[in-house]
Amino acid sequence: MTDLPDPSALPLFPLQTVLFPEGLLGLKVFEARYLDLVSQCLRTQRPFGVVALRQGQEVRREGQAVAFEAVGCLAELIEVDSEQAGILHVRCRGSRRFRIRSTRQRDDGLWLAEADWLPADPAVLPQEDYLASAQALANAIQMLRQRGPLPFLEPFRFEDAGWIANRWCEILPIPQAARQKLMELEDPQVRLKLVDQFLRSKGIIGEA
Repeated sequence: MTDLPDPSALPLFPLQTVLFPEGLLGLKVFEARYLDLVSQCLRTQRPFGVVALRQGQEVRREGQAVAFEAVGCLAELIEVDSEQAGILHVRCRGSRRFRIRSTRQRDDGLWLAEADWLPADPAVLPQEDYLASAQALANAIQMLRQRGPLPFLEPFRFEDAGWIANRWCEILPIPQAARQKLMELEDPQVRLKLVDQFLRSKGIIGEA
């Protein structure tokens, strides 16, 4: 998918997770509002917005307050499977980040946002100090591959600081709020620096 959705009416899928650019997201869709959304996205070949919940649940409950983060990431459909009536199993790829200006909710419960597109990470080589983080990620991928399906999409880009940082952010045991703050950072080298510091603090890679 290459077409961007209308930024004045961006459909949102609030989740208790943070989607990163080029990240892999699996969804089990069964609510009518999201079944309709996925069908529309398939027809128009356009992505929808994923935002992390700060308050509320993924499944709609009447009268429940919902609050979500101001920065999210577009999700492009890459696979949709309907083995069971009324349920879709969906795989998505994270693409462009966006910042929400305002939101409104339709009668069917679907959230729409007025949003601004954020710039993509510049493709920059990881600084020499952080090469150990790149190698550790390559080692982690080898181990994960032996355990089952990888949580990452190929191709792997170990020459890209932002890609390395994002993949670590997806699998590190950190709070959702911290994951969100890392995703929002505009400088991929800063994001990788913070990841590198965490890896060293946990002994995943040795001290420089």
